[in-house]
Amino acid sequence: MKNFAVIICVVIVLVILGLVFTSFQVRETECALVMTFQKPPDTPITEPGWYFKWPPPIQWVYKFDSRLRVLDAKPIETTTSGDVPIIVNTYVIWRIADPLRFHNAVETVQKAESTLNDQLKDTQNRIVGQYSFGQFVNSDRSKIKFEEIQAAMLADLKKPVLKNYGISVETLGIKQLKIDKENTAKVFERMKSERNRRTEKTISQGNAEAAKIRKDADLKRTELLAAAEARAKAIRGQGDAEAAKYYKMLEEDPEFAMFLRDIEAVKNTLAENATIVIKADTEPFDLLRQMPLLAPKDAGDPNNPS
Repeated sequence: MKNFAVIICVVIVLVILGLVFTSFQVRETECALVMTFQKPPDTPITEPGWYFKWPPPIQWVYKFDSRLRVLDAKPIETTTSGDVPIIVNTYVIWRIADPLRFHNAVETVQKAESTLNDQLKDTQNRIVGQYSFGQFVNSDRSKIKFEEIQAAMLADLKKPVLKNYGISVETLGIKQLKIDKENTAKVFERMKSERNRRTEKTISQGNAEAAKIRKDADLKRTELLAAAEARAKAIRGQGDAEAAKYYKMLEEDPEFAMFLRDIEAVKNTLAENATIVIKADTEPFDLLRQMPLLAPKDAGDPNNPS
């Protein structure tokens, strides 16, 4: 019985060892190469699952993590097109796209990141040198070309690293931008000058607009005054005409003219059904109590102009 148990244990161990040497697992986050006598396969294994192989030295299995990785590149000093040195700190997000080419070119992640740093340095020097400092740092946000510069660097880096190392660069971005103390002072001075120019331009535009508004207001004022003066002349003319009529009536019959004036005054006062409390003999309301004795002037009256 003891011998049977030992045999069972030996068989289990042998089976486990056989599986270890003749099979392997590929996870969802991995891809694998099965090399037969170090000869590369036609296609890598990218589907997760359990696979069988010949034991070494016939076949060797190389696994690679196919997930995205983030590389914080080393800060690199680069000169812009205007010979202004800046320190650019970039990052890249990359993954292994071609396992066979990656294995043959760099083999490990550490070597891959070192290679990416070198390639990124060349790309940065090439692309950043095409842009001026004002397109990195500027008080006018519309003149900053960060997105354009990042896109140009990504396009310059992506194709060669995929072709030569089997690495796919998915994203590239500028994380930080630095300049030395001397250049910082110059930058702030330029920004100050630019702000002053923009301020002077704004003030000049404001003064021009204010002058235009004042001119329009003066013109409108002149037009209104002219219209008011014309209206006043018309009213004065009408009043003079009315006055002349009454003057003529006064000359012909003063008592009758005064009577008409009093009637007009009473009419205007009581036009809105007003209630007033006054003495009965108050002029011209005494007309309501007793009409005056008026008679036309005798034609033979020497005082009658007619």
